Amino acid sequence: MLTIPGPSRRFCDGLSRRNFLRIGALGMGGLALPDLLRAESSSGLRSGHKAVIMIYLPGGPPHQDTFDLKPDAPAEIRGEFKAIPTTLPGFQICEHLPRLAKCAQQYAVIRSISDAVDDHSDFMCQTGRRKGNQPPGGWPTLGSCVSRVLGPSDPAVPAFVGLEPRMQHRPYNAATAGFAGVSHDAFRPAADAKSDMVLNGITTERLADRRALLASFDHFRREIDSSGLMTGLDGFNQQAFGMLTSSRLLEALNVEKESAALRERYGKGDAKVHGDAAPMLNEQFLVARRLVEAGARFVTVAYGFWDYHGNNFGNARNDLPLLDQALSALIEDLRDRGLDRDVSVVTWGEFGRSPTINKDGGRDHWPRANSAVLAGGGMKVGQVIGATDRLGGEPSERPVQFGEVFATLYKNLGIDVNQVTIPDLTGRPQFLVPDGCQPMKELVG
Repeated sequence: MLTIPGPSRRFCDGLSRRNFLRIGALGMGGLALPDLLRAESSSGLRSGHKAVIMIYLPGGPPHQDTFDLKPDAPAEIRGEFKAIPTTLPGFQICEHLPRLAKCAQQYAVIRSISDAVDDHSDFMCQTGRRKGNQPPGGWPTLGSCVSRVLGPSDPAVPAFVGLEPRMQHRPYNAATAGFAGVSHDAFRPAADAKSDMVLNGITTERLADRRALLASFDHFRREIDSSGLMTGLDGFNQQAFGMLTSSRLLEALNVEKESAALRERYGKGDAKVHGDAAPMLNEQFLVARRLVEAGARFVTVAYGFWDYHGNNFGNARNDLPLLDQALSALIEDLRDRGLDRDVSVVTWGEFGRSPTINKDGGRDHWPRANSAVLAGGGMKVGQVIGATDRLGGEPSERPVQFGEVFATLYKNLGIDVNQVTIPDLTGRPQFLVPDGCQPMKELVG
């Protein structure tokens, strides 16, 4: 966190702040805030405010025990959980997801994601691609691409915000901005690897003085610069100061601004990390909604630890009700606030789980079939896309690639994946999704 001591006073937004002006960690040590805010839009698409919230479930949740139950399979396949009906005729989900069962008309389930890899990493969920044969600089995350192409919708709110912590299993944090550039990596307001940074002795008044001094230096450097490289620097610095002195980001991060009833609807979750991934902080779902409402274009949340090699059903009995509460609250909250046309939500893990329950009562890695939940974004919800065979091991209808989901999310944001490219570090233009991946007609027509 960056903390600037300052007196109580009224700001131009009419809000009063006392004692401290605080902003989150910058995510990349040693880089100045203006550098992190520098945006190079390749398409000029800056009108409107569409957004995406990605809920990443590290470890890979069991699809057969959540959204693709197999009640007619043998006992060693179907497991202990019962399937319950939902408000969508013919669609059943796990008995431990009753809230999601009641709002099934508001989301779509893909049951046939088929191109995962056996790798405990966020890479495919965040980039839509495999790690091998990467271009110079590496494949960027969806959030980084959105930041690069669209830039911030509000100078005081980063385009891409990552709420996930630094996890013990570091590959869960493997995806980066790649060749999109470090200035488009996620802004992390709660990065646990960063200690608080205090600008000792710099009050808000002195910060304003330094702002004026910097402007004078910039003017002088531009006067003597014949290359034109200094042109536009003011804009980046204005964004930096805007973020430091505006309350918009700070307000978005403060869930206490919401009613007690709504905070109770989301719930607290579980702050304890049960494995090597993330805690189950339900309030982060609410923070994500507040961030996109404030102007963020892409927000990521990492939630829980789903690598159930042992005690699959005991772990799921604890974890599924928490996810059920948080995700259903987010979906319904977006609808109630009229944001479901503009904000897309995708919830998934890196792969599914094995059909057969192992000797430890768990399910092992299974990249050949996986499920995802999508909501909002003006998509055609209230449907199930694809299917797996009777054992839940292989797609039997409509295999779906990660890249198709990415293409759909880009379309929801107003980005044409057939036209927009970002140059890699050699200058070669790279498309945003793998070859052949197009928006899913089932979801967006």
